[in-house]
Amino acid sequence: MRLNFPPAPSYYAATGSEPARAGRAMLKGEFTADVGIIGGGIAGCSAALHLAQRGYRVALLEARFVGYGASGRSGGQTIFGLAASQKTLIAQVGRDAARRLFDLSIEALDLTQSLIREHGIDCDYRPNHVHVATKPRHLQELDEWLHELHHDYGYESARLLNRDELRAHVRSERYLGGIIDPRSGHLHPLKYTQGLARAAEACGVCIFENTQALGYEDGTLVLVRTAQGTVRCRHLVLCGNAYLGPVAPVLARRILGVGTYIIATEPMEAARARALLPSNAAIADINWILDYFRLSADHRLLFGGRVSYSAFEPPHLAESLQRRMVRVLPETQDLKVQYAWGGYLDITMSRAPDFGRLAPNVYYTQGFSGHGMSLTGLAGKLVAEALAGTAERFDVFARLPHRDFPGGPLLRRPSLVLAMLYYRLRDML
Repeated sequence: MRLNFPPAPSYYAATGSEPARAGRAMLKGEFTADVGIIGGGIAGCSAALHLAQRGYRVALLEARFVGYGASGRSGGQTIFGLAASQKTLIAQVGRDAARRLFDLSIEALDLTQSLIREHGIDCDYRPNHVHVATKPRHLQELDEWLHELHHDYGYESARLLNRDELRAHVRSERYLGGIIDPRSGHLHPLKYTQGLARAAEACGVCIFENTQALGYEDGTLVLVRTAQGTVRCRHLVLCGNAYLGPVAPVLARRILGVGTYIIATEPMEAARARALLPSNAAIADINWILDYFRLSADHRLLFGGRVSYSAFEPPHLAESLQRRMVRVLPETQDLKVQYAWGGYLDITMSRAPDFGRLAPNVYYTQGFSGHGMSLTGLAGKLVAEALAGTAERFDVFARLPHRDFPGGPLLRRPSLVLAMLYYRLRDML
């Protein structure tokens, strides 16, 4: 996939637990491992960690640096469920499998917190996430959603907030109510990814940065080619998602890289930050083109909202997002924006994640569709289970059907841009 805009410096890169640049060695020459992994995001680092804990010798190849892609740039919100609705999942794989997928998404939340505790990852984790309504029909949607969560999935953690109750979490007149979930939360995504990488290295994983995989040859031993070296391995795991490019064209056709963008304000006084978001919860509305925001550990407002399906960065990005921020929280109009950045998340046609095998010893995970902050960590664990011989949980995801985006290389983006116009108009109603 060709990426048409360069990454701007992010708040996360400026405040990560290690410099956001390639600091590890580049692969040179031949390296032999039990498992090769392509992609140094959360999924790749989690797979490496869990495989190393099982005794496998692992080599992880990252084209830039650990956390370069979506794992280190996202909104940092850890949320229950999948990007695809449960109704969509039921239609695809049946009610029982859809329930298992939901339960696995809850396990993903617990795994995130477990990994943070077990490996001492300082990533500013905070509990609570609130989905908010911006119009009356959203209130009905939230009520129906909560009934489904409680009665169909036994998920009692989430609860409904009326407009007055919501003010204990966000001081905005724009919102009419919400669903709060204390098991969901938010964190510094780059610090978390970097922490997983260090934990994997402590277990013996070899991570090579500035090492782009150019392709691979499958067989009993898989050969992965890079510019200055090769990895020979018994198993290969592809975790490059939207950044995997030509390494696996059959996978690239099933996902589309969508640009998403965030701004970070200057720091506020702690009291002012608490006045805006009293419970320090992460907030997201339920529009198709949604706004989402939260506080950083140093009392900045991190606000995301714009998306680009065209593969080009929208003009006047910081100004546009700041206008959206002020519309939601008018008290922020005097705050200066100090960081504005973007990146690609990988979406599938159904918005359900795409796990599977390209050969008996070549596994992949992709297509988290903006809902991967915790699910990517679980994906890595499930890959490790499957590779070690227990594939039942991995195959719950692998059963989900996926198809190519229509239109081929030239028309797939224009077709999607036209389709998204419908959802933008729906958001206005």
